[in-house]
Amino acid sequence: MTFEALAKRLNEEAHKRNHADEISVDRPDPLLIASRHNDEFIALICALFAYGNVSSIIQFLESLDFSLLDADESNIEQALESHYYRFQNAHDIQALFITLSRFKKEIGSLESVFLPAYQKRSHVMDGLRALIAMLYDINPYRSRGYQFLLGTIPQANPHSPYKRWHMYLRWMVRKDHLDLGLWHDVDTKDLLIPLDTHTFALGKKLGLIQRKSYDFKAVLELSQALQKIDPSDPVKYDFALYRLGQEKILL
Repeated sequence: MTFEALAKRLNEEAHKRNHADEISVDRPDPLLIASRHNDEFIALICALFAYGNVSSIIQFLESLDFSLLDADESNIEQALESHYYRFQNAHDIQALFITLSRFKKEIGSLESVFLPAYQKRSHVMDGLRALIAMLYDINPYRSRGYQFLLGTIPQANPHSPYKRWHMYLRWMVRKDHLDLGLWHDVDTKDLLIPLDTHTFALGKKLGLIQRKSYDFKAVLELSQALQKIDPSDPVKYDFALYRLGQEKILL
């Protein structure tokens, strides 16, 4: 397939899948829960737990009482004492809600921490570095499960694809029939692809990724390839690529 033909097909797929019915109980995605609440803190919880079987993710997210983000910490601990999800036990989930509750009360918004760091060089990784560092600063709790959830603070040459964080940024920054568009001062051209196993495999099959390793360099490679199709909004193809890979549809 020529690059022009591939670009045409990806634009068609992105357009076709840009409607509310693409995400439903029958076609689940963590964005289904995030879109119900339209809140940057709740959306972050949905994004951070977006790993594993999608049905299990949705079932877990449905079990959470997001109003706890405005509750006292003792109430948070009591309400979540029996919750767990894969690598996270009840203490980890309690800690995440407490961290976000403190952040909400003491700082106000996640965007307010991300934005100044991002705007210095228009690099989303700078914004993520500031935001993840602040989340760790605001709560001294540490465990393997909790740190898996938040991820490491990005360094100059990260290895991790930061898939869940880039998905969160896609939700927050882009605005269409799928993404929420709650943040208004981040340019869509600066977003990076939320690389998962489906998009990685399909990206390689389509010749958009040459790299053999599923890592941050592969994220940059695919993002730069998609920028050649749409320099202003390369990540608009993310959901279409994800669905095509998930459904094993060959382009």
